[in-house]
Amino acid sequence: MTTPWLHVIGIGEEGVEGLPPATRALVAGAGLVVGGARHLALAASVITGRTLAWPHPFADGIARVLAHRGESVCVLASGDPFLFGVGTTLRQHVPMGEMACHPAPSCVALACNLLGWAEQDINVLSLCGRPMEAVAPTLQPGARLVVLSADEDSPAHFARWLHERGFGPSIMHVLGALGGAGQTRHTGTVAEMAAADAPRPPRLNLMALEIVATRDALVIPLACGLPDDMFAHDGQITKREIRAATLSALAPRRGEVLWDIGGGSGSISIEWMLRHPANRAIAIEKSADRRARIAHNALNLGVPALHVVAGEAPAVLPTLTADGLPAPDAIFIGGGISNPGMLDTAWHALRPGGRLVANAVTLESEAAVIAAHARWGGMLTRMQVERLEAIGRFHGFRPGMTVTSYAVTRTADAPA
Repeated sequence: MTTPWLHVIGIGEEGVEGLPPATRALVAGAGLVVGGARHLALAASVITGRTLAWPHPFADGIARVLAHRGESVCVLASGDPFLFGVGTTLRQHVPMGEMACHPAPSCVALACNLLGWAEQDINVLSLCGRPMEAVAPTLQPGARLVVLSADEDSPAHFARWLHERGFGPSIMHVLGALGGAGQTRHTGTVAEMAAADAPRPPRLNLMALEIVATRDALVIPLACGLPDDMFAHDGQITKREIRAATLSALAPRRGEVLWDIGGGSGSISIEWMLRHPANRAIAIEKSADRRARIAHNALNLGVPALHVVAGEAPAVLPTLTADGLPAPDAIFIGGGISNPGMLDTAWHALRPGGRLVANAVTLESEAAVIAAHARWGGMLTRMQVERLEAIGRFHGFRPGMTVTSYAVTRTADAPA
């Protein structure tokens, strides 16, 4: 069994005095101790070796740690190094047989024990290097969130953003320097915390929120088929009812990648990513205006990581994987189905077990999916939605265009 040369040590606000004697001895005996300036100051009384404060860019520091492989190295971190921490980053470079982790109570654990919250019932998120819009899908009435701040300005910025989205009555606890003698706590509504005279916390802080939504709050429903008016669009959008059926056929699973060909408003890509935080999507759209609209919708609806690619399919498709983008687990074609080579190129790009869904509305595109069905099998479904509309003083159901939806799964031995 390999003896670890790298020890990743969680340290709290109380400093080395809060560490077990054996862990304190690891810090004292290390030839190199690495951490933020605050961490190094907290452990200064026992450090005997060289020190390294994390440089900018952070990757340079990782390289310097790896240069000491086999020596005695300690990396200091706040609380639990594997909670949005450096432990996760180091694990990408160092096998667990070569490193050992010694966590202290995490800030999340300290916050939940202070507030009397069950840790298993909360959502934990971070604003450190991440846009606050990514929090949007978790803003559900009655939810409890713990959100790690980037700095002392995060609570005020975040509160203003929440207030603008209609969550002003929510309760926000801003907790600073948890576990130390200088621990602070400020509690108020989001509306109060958004005010210019709200208390300013220490730089190291987090926010604990109890979500309350106003009647007009932008709550993102948990079901497939979001209302069409939640998306900015120019009419080029897969309508709500058809979208729900399309997502069902695409059958998203955790961590999978979707190619959305002819992204339009981005509605399919966005709802795919909303199904699970680990899901990824690439929207291919030739129109610059629509690409901008897709990016706006993705940010507003909490999936800022949606990747938007300029280009026209099928010509652009082979370049995606050549550029290092992941191969798709599912492909949706919402436009250009009858373009020469479209279905064939998409079919060959799919991983084994991948799903292809194409929605046809013209005779030409319908003929293309019927031909594909004859070659590859799968399912053809015709759908038409009628919506109630005013007709003068009266009302009647106005039918939308009939959609012929083709859905097929590519098996390992599927024909070309």
